[in-house]
Amino acid sequence: VEAAPKPWNGPCQGIRDEEFIRGSVPMTKREVRACAVSMAAPSPGAVLWDVGAGTGSVSVELALSAPSGRVFAVECEQEGIALIRWNRERFGAWNVTPVHGKAPDALADLPAPDAVFIGGTKGGLEGILDIVLEKNPSARIVISAVTMETIAQSSQLLTERGLEFEATQISAARTRQAGRFHMMAAQNPVFLIEAHKN
Repeated sequence: VEAAPKPWNGPCQGIRDEEFIRGSVPMTKREVRACAVSMAAPSPGAVLWDVGAGTGSVSVELALSAPSGRVFAVECEQEGIALIRWNRERFGAWNVTPVHGKAPDALADLPAPDAVFIGGTKGGLEGILDIVLEKNPSARIVISAVTMETIAQSSQLLTERGLEFEATQISAARTRQAGRFHMMAAQNPVFLIEAHKN
């Protein structure tokens, strides 16, 4: 019988990437994750969605930031669902509920969100935004974009729906060993688009 994992006593935001159990599923990196959770601004009892949850790293930080709230981690890949469950246990984030399915269809039965992080859409961004706003027109929305096409599409769809938005580019670099020296190695830049009703 495996021993239960030790309770997590570390930070709620900006958890180091290597603390998460990872597979081949993409994971939102530490610097971007900390900014995204800050933009989502979860209250202690908030209902939160993480759409395209991957490993569940954002879900975990949202859950730790909203200890009496509920986080729904929506992921279409079976490996991702397994990773979400493992990371939920790893951090004791039992207020995370994995939801296996593809958005927007997988969102239909979820409770109205106070805030939503959209990390991946598989081409379904328009439908995702529509169901979020149908359930709660005042929901705070944070979209992660790594391509110019996603930035352009997000800007257009948010404008058409009467949402105010602000885009922030996150560019981070970390040290790596180069012999006896340390060099800065750049990570891919990510845009975070924060949106809400006027």
